[in-house]
Amino acid sequence: MTSHQRRVLITGATGGIGLLLADRLRDDYEVVQHGRTPKNDEQERVLQRADLEDLDEVLALMDGVDTVLHLAGAASPDAEWEEVLSANVVGLRNVLEAARRGGVRRVVYASSNHAMGMYDRLEQWPVYPHQLPRPDSLYGVSKVFGETLGRFYHDEHGLDVIALRIGWMTGDPLASDEDVLHAMWLSEDDCEQVFRCAIEAEVRFGLYYAISDNPNRRWDLTNTMLDLGYRPRDSWTDRTDEPEEVVEGGAPVRDSWPRDS
Repeated sequence: MTSHQRRVLITGATGGIGLLLADRLRDDYEVVQHGRTPKNDEQERVLQRADLEDLDEVLALMDGVDTVLHLAGAASPDAEWEEVLSANVVGLRNVLEAARRGGVRRVVYASSNHAMGMYDRLEQWPVYPHQLPRPDSLYGVSKVFGETLGRFYHDEHGLDVIALRIGWMTGDPLASDEDVLHAMWLSEDDCEQVFRCAIEAEVRFGLYYAISDNPNRRWDLTNTMLDLGYRPRDSWTDRTDEPEEVVEGGAPVRDSWPRDS
């Protein structure tokens, strides 16, 4: 099957990353967009509004789908338990179960750096994908759950699951002056690239950091580069004329991390 034949469902297509991917993948894939509130004229026409807490509604999204890019869910590290339970636990389980029943080949799961964020708060770097999870919030806990549930669905049912621990995706890395956010910045172009790699790579399961080529990065990209073929091209330092302030061991992180990040 070539990339031009793949039908790709994007859950949460109305969010920042979802909008980016829906726009940039359309020339190479048959994109199906899912979400709650349309963000443009096209989504007014085509958006699928299934409730992810309703398994039957989620199953109806899977017709002919090859790959699910699962972006939907509570997205804030400040989210309370009730929100992450419904969106990130029940909703994810339904997506994986519907994908299994619907004969979907692969789910690319939008995990987060917050699955390992306590290493960042405690400044215990570098961080590698194979280390024990240490979430920094209930949101991070829900992402660890998602990675583990994805592993079960791969081992038990043979579903491909690629979990991307996404950094700070924004068009402007200078919108914040926090060093740790600069370090985990993911550019729009690199975001597109890593999702394309996750769709097409031969590897069938894995946990991978998705971060740009920032000089102060503390999170290992080796397996993302080897397994997925990802080659980050952007750095936050390319967006400023100011020299990077080099801090041996990494600049300190505020004790309240990740609140208000």
